[in-house]
Order: sequence, then C-alpha cells, then structure tokens
Amino acid sequence: MRIYLVDGTYELFRSFYGAPGKKSPDGREVGATLGLLKSLLSLIVKSGATHIACAFDHVIKSFRNDLFPGYKTGEGVPADLLDQFPLAEEAAATLGLVVWPMVEFEADDALATAATRFQAKSVVDQIVICSPDKDLAQLVSGSRVVCWDRRRDIVYDEDKVVEKFGVPPVSIPDWLALVGDSADGYPGVPAWGAKSASAVLSKYKHLEAIPDDHRHWGLPAGRALRLADNLRANMADALLYRRLATLCRDVPLKQSIHDLEWDGARKRLKKLCVELGDNDLPDRVPRWSTAPRLPATSRIRPA
Repeated sequence: MRIYLVDGTYELFRSFYGAPGKKSPDGREVGATLGLLKSLLSLIVKSGATHIACAFDHVIKSFRNDLFPGYKTGEGVPADLLDQFPLAEEAAATLGLVVWPMVEFEADDALATAATRFQAKSVVDQIVICSPDKDLAQLVSGSRVVCWDRRRDIVYDEDKVVEKFGVPPVSIPDWLALVGDSADGYPGVPAWGAKSASAVLSKYKHLEAIPDDHRHWGLPAGRALRLADNLRANMADALLYRRLATLCRDVPLKQSIHDLEWDGARKRLKKLCVELGDNDLPDRVPRWSTAPRLPATSRIRPA
C-alpha cells in the first residue's frame, strides 16, 4: 500500500500563481480552487492513488506565531487567494479525500503526524508526501517516506535529500535554523549560508554538537572564526528557529489508514463544479461514492 499525503496549501498557491484566474458564474475568483481540483484528480487518475489525505492551513497562523512574532502570517497574500481557502477545503472533501484543515497547527504538522503514524504499519509500503517544501524533507526516511515534487517530477528519498541539502533529513531543522527561511519569516544566523551549514552539520548533525572550537570544523580559519562568533552570539535564536522548523508529529488526527482509502467522489462535487463554472470536470472522475466523509468544517485543534 502506498499512502499519498498532499500539501493542500502548496497546491492552492501553485494553482493561483501558475495559471490565469477564473471567475465563477456569481463573480468569485475560483481559478486556484479549480486548479487544485484538477491537480488532485490527476494524482488519483495518473498515479492510481488509493489512499490519500490533504492538509490545509485553514488560517495562515499557528502556535509558532506565539513563539516568534515575525513568523509568517496571511499578510501580503492576495485576498483573491485567501478567500479560496475554505472553498478549496470543500472541493477536496467533495472529491472524496480526507481533509485536515489546520488552525493552531500547520498543514506540515498534519503531514508529519500522518507520515510518522502510518509508516510504522506493516501494510504500508511507502508514504509519498506531495510537496517540494524543504521543511518536509525532515520526514524522509530511506525510500519508505519520500517527498515528491510533482511539478518537476522529482522524488526525494534520503539520498536525494543529502544530495540537495548536504545533510540527512534528521539535520534539516538545524540546517534551516542556521540558514533561515524567508518563506516562514525567520532569518537564520548571520553569515551562515547553505554551504557553511551543510559543511558543518554534515559532520555534527545538530547545533548542540558543533564544537565551540572552530578549528575542528574543517573550514578555512577566518571563515570558521566568523561563523563561530556569530553562532555563539545567536545560539538562543538558532535554537528558537530550529523549534520553528521542527514539525509536530502529535497532531490529534482521528483517521485510520482505512479512512484514507479513496472510494470515489461525492455527489456534491457535481453541484460544486456548476457553482465554480466548470461543468466538464465531473466527466473526468473515474469513480463516485455516496459514503460520508469528515466535513471540511472540522478544524484540527490541539487536544
């Protein structure tokens, strides 16, 4: 069995910026939602996916905003995109997918929890996390848990993660803490770039294990001294950034593996497509079901 875990927020952003907008008959901007639906349907049809779940950032804020005021928010996100988040959740649910709309947590936390929980099951051959988000690379485990960049059609197993970042998955949060992540709003440690972080963490894996004596690092002395000085001066910040980058694996998700099995789209999808102005999309759906599915209005909050 192969389980597909989809980063719905990424897919929605990708659809919004990757294709022309489209207005529904009632005048709403719905292009990103239609693009998401087509992308998810393509995943089902072309990949033969049988077990799927899709996580969304229902609001672009989380508990991490309480830890670091500069963490990402919805500020600067176009209103035409923000307005489609609830619609996108509904669309994915009517397609028959399990939907995890995050409030205090982020979509990545839901994916991390599901990957951690389900990879331990003997019936699972592989978990495919559908997203190129570098945060999610920390979840990769051998070839059993992989990340799939569907746009570029690149699958990142553990070897590919090391090839791309210079460090194994377990060191990705530390790497991000040093380098920073502009998309998430934290700056990293001054003077530390991707190459410096990879060179040091490939030897020591975690921030606490980096020797205080920079002469052991294997970098040119002057460069290493500057990096060491900056790390000492900003270690508290670096540890905070690592916490921001570390995904939660204990989100209270209710679904079992059986619940993730796709048994067809719901009848509501036909009506929704009419409302969105795409009457042809339902013709491409290979299977229909009348079984109930957890509604998109069920928000996931801490237990």
